[in-house]
Amino acid sequence: MADMAFDFVRQPPLTGRVHASSGVALTVARDACRMSLRARDTAVPALNEKLGLELPRRPKSSATSGSRTALWLGPDEWLVFDERSDPITDLVCTQGLFSAVDISHRNTAIMITGPQASDVLNAGCPQDLSLAAFPAGACSRTVFGKAEVVLFRVKPTVFRLEVWRSFSTYAFDYLTDAAKSL
Repeated sequence: MADMAFDFVRQPPLTGRVHASSGVALTVARDACRMSLRARDTAVPALNEKLGLELPRRPKSSATSGSRTALWLGPDEWLVFDERSDPITDLVCTQGLFSAVDISHRNTAIMITGPQASDVLNAGCPQDLSLAAFPAGACSRTVFGKAEVVLFRVKPTVFRLEVWRSFSTYAFDYLTDAAKSL
């Protein structure tokens, strides 16, 4: 029997995809390590110390320190991503009851920038994305079209749409169609 060896290289979704129009630009976010973090209140102080930031504790809130960002998804749940280092490695030997799962290969992110970014997102997202209701730093688990996503407003005219890689082409195409209709 022949010995077959295969080297599989996972291809990032959306490689090379961009869209630019007069009011919005769509790009693929830089690669990042992502972690789904669940923790009891008693573990949060130790996690804050190890992660180098204060995990946000209020709905729609986020925290950023350097290249690391934590998004509040629920009373005991956060999405943590970092473009330079793996946040899970920082949690080795951390005391407390928590769960940290690497979801780096499950998700990808699309950056939506420009003065009409919120209009393009509202084509598929039912949330009020006005600056008053969803200011810079706000985040939410929501839907975009038929896909569950995590939406993060980085700056007043910059959004990060975290989406499962299996829905990424759908989400990018949906955003592109919405941008073309402006």
